[in-house]
Amino acid sequence: MASLFSKAVKLAAYARSPQGRKVINQAKEFAGDPRRRAQAKEMLNKLRDKGSGGNGNRDGGSTPPPR
Repeated sequence: MASLFSKAVKLAAYARSPQGRKVINQAKEFAGDPRRRAQAKEMLNKLRDKGSGGNGNRDGGSTPPPR
């Protein structure tokens, strides 16, 4: 658990740094753009499909029922 806490502390320190603030502002701009939001949603769907075994189903990766 200490490892998780130390990572959270490092992340918070990065978020307060100039580089971290720049990244956060970019993320906020992207989140406000409908086209970028659609691109991000599409990318997440692709990643979810890839992680579910890659069978192409959109229902969480379950196999179709037998006929």
